[in-house]
Amino acid sequence: MRPIEQQTILITGATDGLGRALAAELASEGATVLVHGRDDRRGEATLREIGGKASWYRADLSSLAETRALAEAVRADHPRLDVLVNNAGIGSAEGPREESADGHELTFQVNYLSGYLLTRLLLPTLIASAPARIVNVSSLGQQAVDLDDVMITRGYTAMRAYYQSKLAQILFTIDLAAELAGTGVTANALHPATYMPTKIVVTPLSTLEEGVRATHRLITDPALDEVSGRFFDGLQEARANAQAYDSNARARLKAISDELTSP
Repeated sequence: MRPIEQQTILITGATDGLGRALAAELASEGATVLVHGRDDRRGEATLREIGGKASWYRADLSSLAETRALAEAVRADHPRLDVLVNNAGIGSAEGPREESADGHELTFQVNYLSGYLLTRLLLPTLIASAPARIVNVSSLGQQAVDLDDVMITRGYTAMRAYYQSKLAQILFTIDLAAELAGTGVTANALHPATYMPTKIVVTPLSTLEEGVRATHRLITDPALDEVSGRFFDGLQEARANAQAYDSNARARLKAISDELTSP
């Protein structure tokens, strides 16, 4: 990887929690940080806080059209992209099933499907910029994706939606790593830390700094230059839910994802 001060890094969900703290850390090291969120006021406040070479990109990832527009804006402004961090996410312990503007189960779209689309749209830029990295912020909270009902129209619970969306990220990560072999672009996923103090977590068990350290490592550590398709629990490589290693399940999810994100 290039020296950090020469890197351009896009972080989704960067106006609070892990994303904001990570953006501040990378900006302080001299990286050009592309801060994404869905609220202009919070975005401008984030830029003022982190300083450095940072710029703001607004997009609501509950809309595939806005996700496409985000990719277009980033490509237009930055012919080189060194790192994409898919960090944006929603989740709760309870609540009713909701749908996105596109008619998809909301948690599946925000946590997984929009990140899938954004990554696909930015792949040409990442490959042209290689060496480059993709980091998907997932979770230890995982449940096998019901590939016959990814929108969870039956048996919905908020936690099930969250767990399935996070495992979907890992299936995508493993598939993507194989697809990108030989391009100089790596893809890894991680659970940053256990119950960090974020908007999703009421009772934190670890610090935000722990999560930043683990995510920062996947972005910058030279020892990981050739490491791809892995899942990490903090600083340690870990084993994801068994479905992540099922090539048939990954192929089915990819086909579903391509169909759902087609223009």
